[in-house]
Amino acid sequence: MKIAVLGTGVVGNTIGSKLIRLNHKVMMGSRTADNEKAKAWVELNGTNASQGTFNNAAEFADIIFLCTKGEVTLEVLKMIDVNAFKNKTVIDVSNPLDFSRGMPPSLIISNTNSLGEEIQKLLPDAYVVKSLNIVNCEVMVNPKKTNGDPTMFMCGNDNDAKLLVKKLLEDFGWNDIIDLGDITGARAMEMILPIWLRTYMATQNAYIGFKILR
Repeated sequence: MKIAVLGTGVVGNTIGSKLIRLNHKVMMGSRTADNEKAKAWVELNGTNASQGTFNNAAEFADIIFLCTKGEVTLEVLKMIDVNAFKNKTVIDVSNPLDFSRGMPPSLIISNTNSLGEEIQKLLPDAYVVKSLNIVNCEVMVNPKKTNGDPTMFMCGNDNDAKLLVKKLLEDFGWNDIIDLGDITGARAMEMILPIWLRTYMATQNAYIGFKILR
């Protein structure tokens, strides 16, 4: 498949590289077509890797991963022609974290709304699915780094899009996947981040996950 990764940070780099290893064609999108981080990523990942602007990547892809920092995600999406998202699955892994007062961060939006919902409002003709936001990026693409079989959540309004995302999650190595329903499930998923961060601070271990026992 042709997949866009929006964002050149460690999350976009990790997910993009995993997708290349799974034989997808991946374009990394950034604010400028000649972004140095994207260029370095392309050089490391071979002929199935390419780079462009956010708009180039969204237009190129069948599936789009949002790997930008949560506080700028909506700003980034507003830079892109909304038609580039039409009838496409958009996988939101971002979190609405506010680090302005240091650690641990607070949530910019929570409880009665979520970043996932705001993304869906901004992209009404896209199929937004929230997933992977509850773990470290290395665990996102290799859940065995937790030394266990952790649970991954997802939510979204379109069942076909969620089936597509479930297949990608399985390709990443996730076996225990729970569908939390429509996009309002993103509220709960984003509110998991404070406990994840506190656990990380307490254990100094980023390779942690959550397991639902049932």
